[in-house]
Amino acid sequence: MKRKMKKAVFRKLVFIFLLVLIGFIAVQFVYPDVSKLKKENPKKTAFMEYREREWQREGKKYRINQRWMPLGAISPYLIKAVLIGEDDKFWQHEGFDYEAMQKAIEKDIKAKKFKLGGSTISQQLAKNLFLSPSKNPVRKIREAIITWRMERAISKKRILELYLNVAEWGDMGIFGIEAASRHYYGKSAASLGPEEAARLAAILPNPRKFNPLGTQRYVVNRSNLIYNIMVKRGVVVPEYEEIETGITESEDSQTQPVTPPGEAQKPSE
Repeated sequence: MKRKMKKAVFRKLVFIFLLVLIGFIAVQFVYPDVSKLKKENPKKTAFMEYREREWQREGKKYRINQRWMPLGAISPYLIKAVLIGEDDKFWQHEGFDYEAMQKAIEKDIKAKKFKLGGSTISQQLAKNLFLSPSKNPVRKIREAIITWRMERAISKKRILELYLNVAEWGDMGIFGIEAASRHYYGKSAASLGPEEAARLAAILPNPRKFNPLGTQRYVVNRSNLIYNIMVKRGVVVPEYEEIETGITESEDSQTQPVTPPGEAQKPSE
């Protein structure tokens, strides 16, 4: 009798749990209303509110610094740099880069940590607009559902415009590319050059730690990588001096004798 009662109680608990889970998932397909994003610019995101609560706890008197900028007015160099740095398959995928996710999962397994990186711009936008920065599985499920809904409700261009305007881009409350461009370079995002764009894109993974104007190795290496990819793809046409330097270096390398491995090069007599 006791075993039967335990089984019955267990079945009821499982049934209740499944009902709650189904209800929770069902709500995510209705709320929040992502269709409003087609025309409405969000005044404040969930992530901005999270930062405000953090500043209040720490006694910091920061304020949200954000200026909205239409996608068509943003420097094309900046748009290309961000796509290269953050989500190179943005125009091809439907919200998820499964290859990047697989690599992130493999990395998590090796590190024995749950981080689940490899987020696309669409996923980052879902998190910034509606969720917290926590990395728990429930938040990731909500993020996935909201991302799926956004990709079907609004255009890719609109998703990109929203992301560029709400992404955190520095310490002390800098959000969006226009505020970041004016803060770091004293100019509108419309006037950003390719090297400035590459540096601003380089700091997006951790904008409070890195500064586009700094000499941190990470920023220098990552921005150089992004810039070089832009050059290879024809987004940027190098200046004459850069081409001349590259040719000279190439000629020098061709005239230099190749030293066999393990042998020191003999000085010229």
